[in-house]
Amino acid sequence: MILAYLQAHWVEWLFAAAIALLGYIQNRAAKQLKEEKRKNDAVMLGVQSLLRESIVANYNKYQDREYCPIYAKESVKKVYEAYHNLGGNDVATKLYHTLLDMPEEPREEGDRK
Repeated sequence: MILAYLQAHWVEWLFAAAIALLGYIQNRAAKQLKEEKRKNDAVMLGVQSLLRESIVANYNKYQDREYCPIYAKESVKKVYEAYHNLGGNDVATKLYHTLLDMPEEPREEGDRK
């Protein structure tokens, strides 16, 4: 009786097994995708933090000198662009703009405060 039932309904059982297998595969892929997103977010925040640190370090360096050479401004522009594209937009933005507003050459001795 069971054998006759299985012979009569094998297609339904096959589809049920296939659907269960596809559900398992989809669930596993979703978990892997979630884990990869978590790791990607951590890497993004880490890179953003390193870029912010570079902006702050450059600001401190050139603020002490009271000028920022053109080559340093170009470098900081690239760092800031990457930082901003990663979602950074805090105090480093103010420091970036302050760096860009600095003179590109040191003041003459007679021009000092």
